[in-house]
Amino acid sequence: MTGQTDAPAKRERASERSTDSDGFRSDAAATYAVLAECWREPTEQLVEAVETGELVPVVGDVGSVDLRRLSAEYTRLFIGPEGPPCPPYESVYRDGDDPDELGPVKGPATMAVVRWYREFGVQPAADHPDLPDHIATELEFAAYLAEAGLDERLAQFRAEHLDAWADEFLGHVEAETREAFYASLAATTREMLGQ
Repeated sequence: MTGQTDAPAKRERASERSTDSDGFRSDAAATYAVLAECWREPTEQLVEAVETGELVPVVGDVGSVDLRRLSAEYTRLFIGPEGPPCPPYESVYRDGDDPDELGPVKGPATMAVVRWYREFGVQPAADHPDLPDHIATELEFAAYLAEAGLDERLAQFRAEHLDAWADEFLGHVEAETREAFYASLAATTREMLGQ
C-alpha cells in the first residue's frame, strides 16, 4: 500500500504531492493516495499543502485552513468523545444488525479488507494506526492497486468495499461538517468513486 507496505519500493507520503506528481504512473493512483492522506488526522503538511494550493486539483480552493480548527473538527466528526457522527470505518456501515443504526467496529467487513491486504502482501505501517477498514486505508489500497495497473482487481475491491459504504459515510460528513475542507473532501471523494 502506498506509504504502508513492506514492499521495497516505498514512496513519499501522498500529502506531500499533488495529483500531477511524477511519483505515480497513473493519475487515479495519485488521486486515491492524496485523498487517503487527506482523510487522516490533519498535520502541518496537510495545512501547508492546502495553503500553497497543492491540493486545489483534488479538493478545490477551500480557502485558508487552521490546523487547530481542522484537528478539532476531525476529532468531532471521526473520533468522538461520545460516538462520532461520522465514523470512518466500513464495518460500522455494513455490519450492524439494524439497517437504521450504525454497527460495531472491527466486524466482518474489517476482516474481509484484511484478507485483501494479505493477498497482496501489504499491511498498515506503524505511523498509521487506523483500523484496516478506515476510509483512508481503503483509499490507500485503491491507490496501490491503481498504481500496479490491476484495474480488474481495483474494480472488484471497490465493488466489495468502498462502493458498498463510502457514499453513506460521505453523506454523513457533508451533513455534519462545519469546515469547508471536509465538505469539499467528501464531494471530491464521492466524485472519484463515481468514476
